[in-house]
Amino acid sequence: MVNTSSSPSPVPTPVSLTPIIQVEDAAVVLGGRMIWQQVNLSVQPGEFLAILGPNGAGKSTLLKAMLGLLPLAAGNIIVLGHPAQRGHVAIGYVPQRRHFEADVRVRGRSIVRLGLDGAHWGLPLPLLQRRKTRETEACVQEAIDRVGASTYADRPIGELSGGEQQRLLIAQALVKRPRILALDEPLDSLDLRNQQGVAGVIRQVSRETEAAVLLVAHDVNPILSAVDRVVYVAHGQIAVGRPEEVITTETLSRLYNTPIEVLHASDGRIVVVGQPEEEASYHAHRLR
Repeated sequence: MVNTSSSPSPVPTPVSLTPIIQVEDAAVVLGGRMIWQQVNLSVQPGEFLAILGPNGAGKSTLLKAMLGLLPLAAGNIIVLGHPAQRGHVAIGYVPQRRHFEADVRVRGRSIVRLGLDGAHWGLPLPLLQRRKTRETEACVQEAIDRVGASTYADRPIGELSGGEQQRLLIAQALVKRPRILALDEPLDSLDLRNQQGVAGVIRQVSRETEAAVLLVAHDVNPILSAVDRVVYVAHGQIAVGRPEEVITTETLSRLYNTPIEVLHASDGRIVVVGQPEEEASYHAHRLR
């Protein structure tokens, strides 16, 4: 039995609003091992959820299940009124971090455009192509502007910093104006300044477009001021709620089934002490 807790988002939303994502008694089995089960979760339009937990707990698995990329062993996931399905046009997805090497000469703008026409084939008629080109360029520029990448969008992406590359990948996911933005560890390998900058961009996009955001992360600190709720995954269980409700000594001790201490530093950071030994060194690094 999995214990879950939930609470309303601090962002005011009508009670009658239909969830954009509904997870009901869901379970996933991979390689014969139950990753998690009896997961229940509702996500509202414009809500920013962080999916947290240690390595191997099933954070990315939960995200991929909601994207229709992994089958369920039990339960249901309804996305935008229909069972979760791969490649939904209303979902912008940024998979686990890709890094472009310095010799990649493709312009950042072209990377963003792939979000619109990367799968297109054939030779369109010239008149239709000109009109479509203007519309495409406008959509690409809008996405670039949203993430604050206009000053470097025309440079080769291999020359850009990790944070700049990540902003352009988010723009690629935004170019179709999705209703859901799913990001799998978009802050990984970025320094703290870039983590906070990218998190701020995502929060702003969510507020401006009412897109729901699902962001997988190891450390809540860089996104603490941006998230509405967290989904903490550990040992096959989840807890859902506002950060101050979930990231507590009591809740994490229950999830890990071992004593955990949650401390609050003077600068506002959350420090988690006492994870099982194989996880502690990783989290200590993340929380520095």
